[in-house]
Amino acid sequence: MDTVKIGKLIAELRKEKNLTQKNIADELGVQSKTVSKWECGLGCPDLSLWPGLSDILGVDIIQMMEGEITPNKPDVGNIDRVRFYVCPSCGNILISTGSASIFCCGKKLEYILPMGSAEAIKITVEEMDTDYYITFEHPMTKEHYISFVALVKSDRVFFNRLYPEQSPTTRFPIIAGGKLYIYCVKDGLSVYSGISHAKL
Repeated sequence: MDTVKIGKLIAELRKEKNLTQKNIADELGVQSKTVSKWECGLGCPDLSLWPGLSDILGVDIIQMMEGEITPNKPDVGNIDRVRFYVCPSCGNILISTGSASIFCCGKKLEYILPMGSAEAIKITVEEMDTDYYITFEHPMTKEHYISFVALVKSDRVFFNRLYPEQSPTTRFPIIAGGKLYIYCVKDGLSVYSGISHAKL
C-alpha cells in the first residue's frame, strides 16, 4: 500500500465532506492524532476500520485502499446496455445503464450475463387497459423462482420484483418493442425479444 497516496486521498475526501480529523476519529473510536498520521502518510488504518471509514467518506473501500478514486466514463445514454447485479449475500438487485463499479455487503458485484433466450419459459401476455398482464409458467418455490422481471426499451426500464410463493405474474405499461429480462434464481438471466408477439 502507498501510505502517502492513501493519506492524501483520506484528507481530500474528509475536506470534501467538511469533516475534521476529530469527527473521523470519534466515529471510528480512535484518537485524532491517529487520523493525522494516516493523512501524513505515516501509516494506514487497521483492517477493521476500513469499512467504517468507507461509510463515513462515502467511497469504495478498494479504490480508497489503492489511494485513487477512478470515475466511470460518462454514460452515452444507451439503455440497451442495461446491466443487472444480484448480491449473493443479501439478495439486493441493482441496475446500471452502462459499465459501473457496483458493491453490496462489502463485495464487488459482477453483472449477470444472459444465459440465452427466455423462449423456454412459457409466458402468456394479455392487454388490460394500458398494461400488459404477463403470466409465467414457472415454479415459485423457495429454491426455484423468478426473482425479477424487467422490460427494457431504448429510453426506459420497467422493473418488477417477484418473491417465492407469489403468483408468477406481473404488469408493465404497453410499449412498442423492447426486451423482457427474466431472472430465475436457479437458471439465471434470460431474454425475451419483445412481448407483443406473445399475446394470446
